Amino acid sequence: MKRPNVLLVTLDQFRADALSAAGHPLVRTPHLDELARHGVRFDRHYTQSTPCSPGRAGLYTGMYQMNHRVVANGTPLDRRFDNVALLARRAGYRPTLFGYTDQSIDPRVALGPDDPRLSSYEGLLPGFEWELDMSGPHRPWVDFLASRGYDVSGGHMNLLATEHERPVEVSVSTFTTDRIIDWLRCRDSDEPWFVHASYLRPHPPYSAPGEYATMYDPADVGSPIAPADTRHPFHDLLLTVDGVAAPTDEARVRHLRAQYFGMITAVDAEMGRLWRALRESGAWDDTIIVLTTDHGEQLGDHGLVQKVAWFEESHHIPLIWRDPRRNAAHGTVVDRFTESIDVLPTLAESWGQDVPRQCDGLPLTPFLDGVEPPQWRDGASWEFDWRYALIPFDANPWPWDRRLDECNLAVHRTLDTAYVQFGDGSHLCFDIGADPTWRTTVDDPARTLNMAQRMLMWRSRHLDRTHTGFLVQDGGIGVWPPDAT
Repeated sequence: MKRPNVLLVTLDQFRADALSAAGHPLVRTPHLDELARHGVRFDRHYTQSTPCSPGRAGLYTGMYQMNHRVVANGTPLDRRFDNVALLARRAGYRPTLFGYTDQSIDPRVALGPDDPRLSSYEGLLPGFEWELDMSGPHRPWVDFLASRGYDVSGGHMNLLATEHERPVEVSVSTFTTDRIIDWLRCRDSDEPWFVHASYLRPHPPYSAPGEYATMYDPADVGSPIAPADTRHPFHDLLLTVDGVAAPTDEARVRHLRAQYFGMITAVDAEMGRLWRALRESGAWDDTIIVLTTDHGEQLGDHGLVQKVAWFEESHHIPLIWRDPRRNAAHGTVVDRFTESIDVLPTLAESWGQDVPRQCDGLPLTPFLDGVEPPQWRDGASWEFDWRYALIPFDANPWPWDRRLDECNLAVHRTLDTAYVQFGDGSHLCFDIGADPTWRTTVDDPARTLNMAQRMLMWRSRHLDRTHTGFLVQDGGIGVWPPDAT
């Protein structure tokens, strides 16, 4: 059987509920809805960490943060880890990237202190080849705008913040789609391909392009969830941080939300263009499409923007999977808890490869075939580390000062309860069955203890297994149990 093409799409900072197929009362996403009708939509899907680099590390390696240890934008990804691009190469593909992967190089493979790869966290995941490099200053797009006569002297961030002033045809998302479509049309090989289309939008700045900037009336966007009256000290800290605290002026918050929703619909239109290009090229029925993101967006909820802390809005994300070879479940919605770390194991099985032993995730293949797997998780877990972002201080010499190691939290949530454990020993426990806004705490000590025990079991079951499955004996290295592969 011919290997399928694979299109892995990430729409950066896309929260799960900003999808009309998921029931959003305002936002329209007709082309993502179409993909869901032709595939499987995972309704309770979660990223394992934020911000961008940690979230993508989990997606690309199939590992929890406590194992891959990418804790910030700029934390190196250990060279010993397998990833989706290396896996694809073993399956016979040439992994091709349009966009960025935000994975910092392991310094041990750098070519000395002057290696330019040590100057940016927006590095290339090992195994990929850039067809369109949209990292850093977005140079190809900026040069394109300059060639069209636009003033680019303010740099890429200013250009992104003013997308509402220019037509959609020159937006960063349209530019990316144009390059992918050109590549599809100009290919001179019949070999199956693996493309990662990594779109920036709907990532801030909050500025939708062209007519999408006025598509949603700020009066219609709804009010965000207010912060809880009684808050953890870390929440209070976040509410004072520029770039994380949401505007306090209602008009500004409504404008921000309207622009975000406009960016959602704008990038949805780009997906429609991709679907048409695949059909026109005859590749639609031979292409697996995986659409997801690295993390969500607070959008003013709990008084915050961006992606931070333990909040549901930062970690609940979309996943739509269309495999034309597996159509028994097309058009269905899976309501079991799934996680970003499940993507790599599922692609491994799609490519006929062994699931790497480093993986904490599980293959979603049974759900794609419309059957219940033999066992599955009954909750979701994620982590957040803020040691490099929010707590600057003068540390005492190593190893005596360990305050940075307390700047982290882990979350485990079930259908009705969410537990947050902080590195300093404090905790929160929310009754999300009674209050899905995560503002009502559990006052039953036994219920809280049960959630703490669940988190301990989660951690103990997912410790690093690099060598734990092997025994050196009888002159060789064996896999344990003996009949395992």
